[in-house]
Amino acid sequence: MEYTCHLDRTDLQEYMDKVFGSGYLVAEVTKMHGGAQKVVYKIDCKNGFTCVLYVWDSSMNYFQQEIETQNMNERSYGADLFEMNNNFLTRQGIPTPALYALNKEKRLCPFDFALVEYVHGRKAEDYFQSDSATQDKVFHRLGDMVERMHAIERQAYGKLNHMGGGAEQCHLFKMENAKNQLAYASRYIDEISINRVKILDLLQLLESRINPRNRYGFIHGELGPDHVLINENFEPYLIDIEGAMFFDIEHEHSFLQLRFQETYRYLNNDSLDHDRMLFYKLHHHISITSGGLKLLHRGFPDKHFAKGIVDHNYRSVLRMIEGNSY
Repeated sequence: MEYTCHLDRTDLQEYMDKVFGSGYLVAEVTKMHGGAQKVVYKIDCKNGFTCVLYVWDSSMNYFQQEIETQNMNERSYGADLFEMNNNFLTRQGIPTPALYALNKEKRLCPFDFALVEYVHGRKAEDYFQSDSATQDKVFHRLGDMVERMHAIERQAYGKLNHMGGGAEQCHLFKMENAKNQLAYASRYIDEISINRVKILDLLQLLESRINPRNRYGFIHGELGPDHVLINENFEPYLIDIEGAMFFDIEHEHSFLQLRFQETYRYLNNDSLDHDRMLFYKLHHHISITSGGLKLLHRGFPDKHFAKGIVDHNYRSVLRMIEGNSY
């Protein structure tokens, strides 16, 4: 069988020996699908043990151009963020795959990599069509976990090691992001270009309704059903946690609404700010439209998937400016 991995077979085996001991002989390495930012491999050992190899190779990140210009609070890529958020979530009792070892030395290779727990199970999206009893078990547990995570608060927004923008409200830098992503989408989608002024007007209107606050919950940042693993005991685990930070929890909930469809009823929070929810909903649709376009333009292999993302979200933007969605 052909060997395909960022790490040379000998280097990988030596690292496995160093981390786990000499009894963990690598039998098979399989590249796992998904991931627009980091590369993920499943490692099966001859003794029956399985783990995951994460590789942060910026040359294979479809959003490399954005990483080079992002500020700290926009960044959702990097082994440093993964390590920091993994440690924090674990201490807080929020399940995420265990970090076995992280290598940032760049002696074996010019990128950071980590060995991480393999969670035997499926992604949360696989349970959308399950029977009601199974859905209740899976999504009630996920809802409880999200509520506990969002209840972790501090007075400043931003990454764990960064205290945000001072007196500036966190939604304002999402406003700037929405404008930038709208400019990108306008270059490629005629309907967005034609309606760009109306979209900007709606963004301004929704932003003007938001009242200041000084308490922020800890959010995942991109909590779609593909970023939740459900183990064999129906327990949820968060993955792709690099973007986690303190922020408006409405940013997360508006995204949950978009991605979890009917099962969002298990995740709903009655204390959410309606004006923030609408503002972030529009922001998400604009940002996801632009992100899907960038995947198409930068060689993402599943073009049908990326095009579906673009079409659904730009049409959702147009529906919001028709007047009845806000």
